[in-house]
Amino acid sequence: MKLIRTLFAAATLALAGSAVAQNTVKVGTIFPLSGGAGPQGQHVTQAITAMAAVINESGGVLGRKIEIVSRDDESTPAVGVSRATELASAGVAVVIEGWNSPVTLAMQPVLARAGVLDITAISKADPILSGEGNPFAIRLNSSNSQDGAVIANYIANVAKAKRVAFLTQNDAYGNGAQASIEAELKKMGYAYEKVAEEKFPFTQADFRVAITNVRAANPEVTVAINANEGLGMPATIRQARQSRLPGQLVAAVGTVAPSVISVAGDAANGLVGADIYFPDVEPFASSAANQKFIAKTQEMFKYTPDKFMALGATSLQVWAMAANELKTLDREAIAKRIRGGSFKNTIMGDVTFEPNGQLGSKHYLFTVQGGKIAVQK
Repeated sequence: MKLIRTLFAAATLALAGSAVAQNTVKVGTIFPLSGGAGPQGQHVTQAITAMAAVINESGGVLGRKIEIVSRDDESTPAVGVSRATELASAGVAVVIEGWNSPVTLAMQPVLARAGVLDITAISKADPILSGEGNPFAIRLNSSNSQDGAVIANYIANVAKAKRVAFLTQNDAYGNGAQASIEAELKKMGYAYEKVAEEKFPFTQADFRVAITNVRAANPEVTVAINANEGLGMPATIRQARQSRLPGQLVAAVGTVAPSVISVAGDAANGLVGADIYFPDVEPFASSAANQKFIAKTQEMFKYTPDKFMALGATSLQVWAMAANELKTLDREAIAKRIRGGSFKNTIMGDVTFEPNGQLGSKHYLFTVQGGKIAVQK
């Protein structure tokens, strides 16, 4: 009898566990949670968690609560592949990923083969959308080609610089970003001289030799392309100021968040950059969806979200909108609804995706003044 009672209890627990699983929709996230980009990856994951809470308060997805299952890719492609495999086995309906482009590019075919919808929140390399790794690719952050046009326009029409230098992260993201800027300058027919070009790995934090070489070339504009916002970008800004680098230091689009300015300190003042979202600047400041997201993030994690956090949260929001509208979690159906589709009242306003899955974005130039981002009107 004791054995029967034990087996009955075990069966009851199993059924209860199964019921809990059926009452939630698992959403996977893969970002760096450790290392140089760890703080930023943690923030993005927390923002997605805050957005899940907002959605759950409004009924969830198909009447079920969202359960976030997060993994650390350690900014390493091989680790990212392993984490993607884990989440596919865990039965997630979608994976929101992507801080480093090489990691995203490595994970895409793994998730595609597993039949899991893969939404890239941050990684910028153009092959993420044009490659064969993910036939249903979707990306929220602006692409290298979109960003290249903004920086090229600044160089040619605002700074009117003829002597241009590059400090470039030597990977798919960095090299693609530089190539896009140069291609746009060529398309514009703008005559300039590339007086210096220094390449470095993602993990590098000491740029003194590279900056000394750039300084000797006497550039009018130096473009810094560094996605390591926890370590590399603040170090680049500080060391450029310490070396008295001549001309204007321009950060690649989306590489300067408030956290970067906080670490870089006064050295960030005067820096020029561009981005696609600011929590307290119109048209975002008056958006009800954005205000609700900011309030929930402040309530749960005690800080105001930046652009990267907004991108992660909007990724979840758009996916949930599509799933609830279509009344399905089917990967292909949801991907087709998002790619080329429009969504109203998101964190980032009324948005439209291009047919290839790229979110359409408007860029805003800014300077850093008094330790804060000042958007140019």
